[in-house]
Amino acid sequence: MMLARAALIAVALIASSAAIAKDYCVTCARDDQGRIKRSPEAKAEFKRENPCPANGRTSGPCPGYVIDHIKPLKRGGKDESANMQWQTIDDAKLKDRWK
Repeated sequence: MMLARAALIAVALIASSAAIAKDYCVTCARDDQGRIKRSPEAKAEFKRENPCPANGRTSGPCPGYVIDHIKPLKRGGKDESANMQWQTIDDAKLKDRWK
């Protein structure tokens, strides 16, 4: 009985590890903290092409909004303007919980 339970736990751990590994981009360039490197030029280009919805500015902060990658970088999305969108902070938090 104990052996069967241990086997089920091991299978569950392996399955959850595989799910985590599937989302982890092993070919992406990383910064010193292990995060996927971002392009400041791509972000600036996005802002020039898509002014902030809150204040209409093309540089600087955008109160209440963040820049979101439509297809996440960790899932093969490109760090380029065409893959970015403005997203409210609340929507970004919901999206992060969903993923």
